[in-house]
Parts: sequence; C-alpha cells; structure tokens
Amino acid sequence: MNGPFALLAELTYACPLKCPYCSNPVNFGDYASHELGTDEWCRVLAEAAELGALQAHLSGGEPLLRRDLEQIVAAAAGLGLYTNLITSAAGFTAKRAAALKEAGLDHVQISVQADEAALSDEIAGTRAFDRKLAAARLVKELGWPLTLNVVLHRRNLDRIGEIIALAEALEADRVELANTQYYGWGLRNRAALLPTREQLEHAESVVRDAARRLGDRMELIYVLPDYYEKYPKPCMGGWGRRQLTVVPDGRALPCPTAHDVPLPTVNVRDRSLRWIWEDSPLFQAYRGTSWMPDPCQTCARRDRDFGGCRCQAFALTGNAAATDPVCSLSPDHDLITQARKTANTTAPLPPLTPRR
Repeated sequence: MNGPFALLAELTYACPLKCPYCSNPVNFGDYASHELGTDEWCRVLAEAAELGALQAHLSGGEPLLRRDLEQIVAAAAGLGLYTNLITSAAGFTAKRAAALKEAGLDHVQISVQADEAALSDEIAGTRAFDRKLAAARLVKELGWPLTLNVVLHRRNLDRIGEIIALAEALEADRVELANTQYYGWGLRNRAALLPTREQLEHAESVVRDAARRLGDRMELIYVLPDYYEKYPKPCMGGWGRRQLTVVPDGRALPCPTAHDVPLPTVNVRDRSLRWIWEDSPLFQAYRGTSWMPDPCQTCARRDRDFGGCRCQAFALTGNAAATDPVCSLSPDHDLITQARKTANTTAPLPPLTPRR
C-alpha cells in the first residue's frame, strides 16, 4: 500500500476570523484544551515522513496562534518535508515571517475573502483585509511562492474578475478559486451561500478568459461547486488513499471534514501513523470500492469518483455509505435539486451565521 502524499496538520482550531463557510467542526471549542504539544507534533511529522509523505500543510484555524510554529516548521524541514503555511495572515508580522523563513518554511498560502475591504471584512467578521494585503506583499519580499485562496459563494462570486485582478496586483504565483464546500459552518449557512446557476456560468467564463490571458504568469485553479455537477467529486482522491489529516487534539482523519462520520476514532497519542494509515478501521472503512452499494457498485465511474464524498453523504442522508446525493444517479439527489431550486429563486436570503 502506498503511503499518504501529504500530511495536513491542523495545529489549532482557534482563529480570529468568523467566516460563515468555515469547514471546521461547529463544536471546535471541544478541541481547544486537548491540543497536541510541540514534541507530539514533531513525532507525528517524523512518522508521516517515514510513511512516505512529501508535504506538510500547516493549517487550522490559524496556525500562527501557535507559539511553537517555528519549531514545528523546523522539524518538518529537517525531515525533508515541503512545508506550506495556510494562514489568514493574522499575526504574520515581519518579525514572525523572518523567523519562519529561518526555520525553513517553503510556501505561504493566504486566505482572501474578497477584493475590497468592506466586503472582505464583512465576510471575515473582523477587520482583516489590509492586514492580508500587507502579508501578501511581505511574502513576496521574502522570496516565498505566494498562493491566494478565495472561497467563492453567493456574496462574492460576482466579483471574481476583480478578485483575479487583486491577485495579479499582489503578484500571486497561484490562486485557488474554490467554491464553497458545504461542511461545518458552510452547511449551516448553505441557504445564504449557495450561488445561482447564472452566477456560476458568468464566473466560469471570467476564469476561462483570465486563464488564457495570464498563461504561465499565474496559475488559476477553479474548484467547481459540486452541487451543480452531474457527478460528485472524488473523496480526496478516494478515502484514505492520498492524504492524511491530524486535527488539533490528535485524532487522525482520512479527510479534514470526517469528524462526524460514525466510525471508531483513532488518535496519534495512542497509535502510530503507520498503524492508523494501514490497519485502522477508520481508514479501511471506505477505502477502495468493495464497500459500495448500488448504484455505485455497478457504476462505470466507481474507480473515478469513489462514490463521492463520505462526509457529505453522511451530513445529508445520515448514512456515510450512501451514494453522495450530488450524484445524479443517487436516490437522494432530490436533496440537491431542491437546494439548487431554492438558490435560484428571488426569495430573500437568510442572514449568515458567523463562525464562533
């Protein structure tokens, strides 16, 4: 069995932003008092490298809230892992950035909510826009590759052209334009976030034109909203096949949103990453295709989309083994068509519930 390509280390769920699409667990406060310590994270990184992982993505919440972040980065770099900091830019000062550079950090990814301060700060639930721009410029000054990540939804999708223009002005190397995935707070706010078909068609046209114009100068990655697709996205390239997540309290997951899937939990404090990856019931449960019910089991696409997302199937149907309702062949597909129908009406939008 191949090991994971990357480790997603969610160092803390604490975060000064209150984004209504956050995919972290709604009960994230339950994790706060049990966070892994520095030595524990260093051991996890070593075990990930031994398994064959090539990358360590340091995320949260806001990983810069960890005072030991530089030690964790240095440990990962010493193991030969490519290190990527995924940050809201809160706390990304010149002093902190220099320390992370010295520790061996390879790449910085900054979240951006919109292209102008008023809308960006409204979505983030705090004044953060100017700080993000300053951080992006600092990243470039220090010679790091810069990725901007923009979660798209009904409130900012119409400004996708302006968002791309902002990325150009900041000289970003890579831009992830990711339509909201409906987990955690995103699912709670779905009715207020799900865009219309007209918005999506316009956005796709803008992105195509920008990609042709920019060529190799800036990589544009546009993540489609699966609620409007005929077939579902593959579950992280297949459950437990490519990526491994460890959350703040040490629980290991096959994907970042699998907190609530009703399977036996496993913690890096109790078991090695190798055992977790190769033998744990959690990682074995939906690996491969033998577990699939019909229509997935007899579908020609079963080795391409792996039945879709297990977390989404559970969140929408209560059954993690069900065909992802996004799939047009799912017996539960009406859950998606009804959500789309509601989004494409002129009914007033409900208020957003901020992450808290």
